[in-house]
Amino acid sequence: MTPDLASHARRGIPWLVIAGVMVAALSLRGPIVAPTPVLSEIEDDLGIGAAAAGLLTTAPVLMFALLTPVAALVIRRAGAEFALLLSLSGVLVGTFVRALPGFGWMLAGMVVIGASITIGNVVIPVIIRRDVTPDRVALVTAAYAAMLNAGSLITSLLTAPLALWIGWPAALLTWSLITVAGIVLWGVHLGRTRRAGNELGDRFSGAAPVGASPRAADPVDPAALTGPLPVVSRGRGSLLRRPVAWLLLAAFGLQCLIYYALSTWLPTFAADELGLGPSAAGAMASVYQGVGIFGAFLVPVLLRFTPRIVPPLVICASWLIVTSGLLLAPELLWVWLAIGAIGHAGGFVVIFSALVAVARDDAEAAGMSALVQGGGYAIGALGAPLMGALHEATGAWNAALALMLALAIVYCGALLAAVAASRRATR
Repeated sequence: MTPDLASHARRGIPWLVIAGVMVAALSLRGPIVAPTPVLSEIEDDLGIGAAAAGLLTTAPVLMFALLTPVAALVIRRAGAEFALLLSLSGVLVGTFVRALPGFGWMLAGMVVIGASITIGNVVIPVIIRRDVTPDRVALVTAAYAAMLNAGSLITSLLTAPLALWIGWPAALLTWSLITVAGIVLWGVHLGRTRRAGNELGDRFSGAAPVGASPRAADPVDPAALTGPLPVVSRGRGSLLRRPVAWLLLAAFGLQCLIYYALSTWLPTFAADELGLGPSAAGAMASVYQGVGIFGAFLVPVLLRFTPRIVPPLVICASWLIVTSGLLLAPELLWVWLAIGAIGHAGGFVVIFSALVAVARDDAEAAGMSALVQGGGYAIGALGAPLMGALHEATGAWNAALALMLALAIVYCGALLAAVAASRRATR
C-alpha cells in the first residue's frame, strides 16, 4: 500500500485509532505497577528480600533503557500498526510467564513485559502524530498520558482485593483481560485499514488477483522515531558537549528513580506506617496514580496561560512536598500523594518541552531524546531496589525517604537549570 492510499484508508476511522491507542495505554504501565500492592505476600511466598522484590519493577524500566534502539528497528521493519499489536501480544505473554511458580519465572515475565512495553512507548507517539489531526494532537497526547495513569490506578486499587479472593498469582493474571481487549481492538483496526487500503488500491490500479495475500503494513518514516544513538549534527559539534543535555538527562533520570521507587513501595509503606491492610494500602497508594490522570492535563494548561517558569516551579514543589511529607508526616499520606501526582504526571511534559526548545535541528532533537530517555530509564531502574535495600538494612523507611528528598532537591536544581537554558536558547 502506498503512503497516500494508507493515509486515505486511515482517515476514515480515526475514532478506532484513538480508541485503540487509549485501550492499549492501559497495558503500558499497569502491568508494571500491578505487583506492588501484594509485594509483602510475594516476598513471603517466594522467600525473597525487599531488594529482590524491588527488581520486579526495576526489570521493565531497565528494558526501557536498553531496548529503545531495538524497538525503533522493529517499528521501522514491521510498520506502526503491527508493532503495537506485537507490543500488546508481548505484554500478554509476559503476564502468563509471570504467573508461573517461582521468582525466576516472575522476574522473566517482567522482563518480557518491559521489553514489549518499550515498543509501545516508542510507537504510540508516532501513531498519534500520523493519524490524528494537528488540532487534536495535544488533546489526544494528554489523554494517552492520562490512560497510562489510569492503568496504574486500576491495578493499584484492585490487585490486593482480588488477591484476597483468588490469590495474588491469579490476581496478577486477571489484568491480561485488559491486554486482550487492546489486542482485539487494535487487530480490528489493522484489519479494517488493510481492507480499506486494498479497496482504494483496486480503484486506482485495478482489482487485485483473487487469493492475493494482504499487503504488508506501511513502513514508518525513521525520522518520526527516536534515534537509537546520540546524533552529531554536522558543523555543530556533539550534543554530548552541551551541558543542557546532561541537565535534562539528570532531571529525567532522577524523576524516574523517585517515581518508580515510590510507586513500588507505597503500598508497603502505607501498611507499615498506618497499619492498613493490603486492600486499604493499595487503595491509598492508588491516589498517586489516580490524581496523575488529571495532572497530565495540568501542565499543558499552565504552559498556555502562565509564564514558562511556572510549570517547572509547580513540578519542583510537587516533588519536594511529596518526599518531605512522607518523611515528616506520614499520617497525611493521601495529601502528599495527591500533590506528588502532579510532579510525576507533568514532569515529562516540562522536560521534553525544554528538550525541543534547546535542540538546534531535528537530528539533534532525536539524538538528545535518545540520550535523555535511555540514560534516564537506566537511572530510574535503580530506584526500587535502592529504596528496598535501605529499608531492609535499617528496618525503617526514614533513611530511604531522606534519600528521596535529597534526590528531589538535586532534581529541582537540574530541572530549573535546564529550563533556564531552554529559555536562553529560544531568545
